[in-house]
Amino acid sequence: MVATFIVLALVALAVIWTVLAGIRVVNQIERGVVFRFGKAQRQIRGPGLTLLIPYVDRMRKVNVQIVTMPIPTQEGITRDNVSVQVDAVAYFRVQDPLRAAIEVQNYLFAVEQVSQTSLRSIIGKSLLDDLLTNREELNKGLALMIDSPALSWGIHIDRVEIKDVQLPDSMKRSMSRQAEAERERRARVITADGEYQAAQKLADASAIMSETPGALQLRLLQTVVEVAAEKTSTLVMPLPVELLRFFERASQPAEQRSEKASAERAERPAERPAVPKQPTPEGLAERPAVPEISAPEESGLDSGVS
Repeated sequence: MVATFIVLALVALAVIWTVLAGIRVVNQIERGVVFRFGKAQRQIRGPGLTLLIPYVDRMRKVNVQIVTMPIPTQEGITRDNVSVQVDAVAYFRVQDPLRAAIEVQNYLFAVEQVSQTSLRSIIGKSLLDDLLTNREELNKGLALMIDSPALSWGIHIDRVEIKDVQLPDSMKRSMSRQAEAERERRARVITADGEYQAAQKLADASAIMSETPGALQLRLLQTVVEVAAEKTSTLVMPLPVELLRFFERASQPAEQRSEKASAERAERPAERPAVPKQPTPEGLAERPAVPEISAPEESGLDSGVS
């Protein structure tokens, strides 16, 4: 009787141990893939307690969190023949745990390798300016290249970001000189534009002041007030401006008359004196009268004739 009780107790303990051995706990961040006699079951075990058949089932847990994987620095030559070194980072997660468990041996290593090859391909297809300025399009293209083979592994690529682009020292110096030249060109254009606008405004102001002479006088007085506000400066005005204008208006008609007289003399043709004719007897041709030569008037000098 005692021996039977001991045997039954041992059997009960074995059963309890077997049942407890088949209980597994799946965390919230994991999914369980069950292999029964080596064959994967389609049903994915969710988080919580799950019961397995002892010595028959074997469960593999797959993490479904987003994995942040740094892509090692890759050296390549761009399409415009510039040697660069580029590194990136990839964000992905397991979308289908069954495929991630049976389609690929190590999905982390597989995603890392395809990321490196895709990054090298992107470097060879892109220009240097695109790597430096147009990274959004390159990130989308790189994510698409990695996501194409990863879909068959049950992996979904969330995003891929290019972190850093390392350039040779000679290229850095060339780009620095280019940036300096561009900034100098912009500065010269802005200065020339300012001079052009200032010249236009000064031309407009001079036209207005020429039409209204009083505006020039008011502007001069305003300038005097501005200069006088500085106590360190001394303003000397030897002659009033109105006196200078008076001389200007007084001299203007005389100049106009002299210019008019000189113009009339230039336009008038040179005239020769007319020679009078002397009457002649009939039968003789008319001869021009010879002008009498008068003796020179007496002056303070002797004529030399006694």
